[in-house]
Amino acid sequence: MSQELELELTYLAKEIPAVIQNVQPTRIMDLYIPDTVEHAHLRLRQKGDKYEITKKSPVKEGDSSEQIEQTIPLTKEEFEALATCSKKKVVKDRYKVKISNRLAEVDVFQENLTGLILIDFEFTSSAEKAAFKMPTVALADVTQEEFLAGGFLSGKSYNDLADNLAKFHYQKLL
Repeated sequence: MSQELELELTYLAKEIPAVIQNVQPTRIMDLYIPDTVEHAHLRLRQKGDKYEITKKSPVKEGDSSEQIEQTIPLTKEEFEALATCSKKKVVKDRYKVKISNRLAEVDVFQENLTGLILIDFEFTSSAEKAAFKMPTVALADVTQEEFLAGGFLSGKSYNDLADNLAKFHYQKLL
């Protein structure tokens, strides 16, 4: 099992970043357990031919920018057995690209969440995170917006999020 501190900022995309045009994405399928709670913190992930289970918890209550992330690798058989525990799914294509001279993960959501694009930046220190300026392809910093956390997105559709996204003047990106 690995455990790490994740320092991250998440932004709504203002537009589809041009830098993803010629990049091959990785398809990610996340399932959240249990599927009986609104925001599950236990995530099963299939990323290509890799499988894992992860639990994320904020270091400080109310601050989603710093999380303890515990991950255990799984076999395909273990993943498939555990996957029967939940129908709360999120599917996205992840593009790893450089934006504002930093490595970024651009998540282009699929299936029921088509039209939603989030951009994540990870940092090695709190000072580095605090000094970061929002890139021009971003519309708004949504790091602290619980409605966009993976566990909350699972099982939802774009229309379920429309009212919350409208507060940021977000336009569905296709």
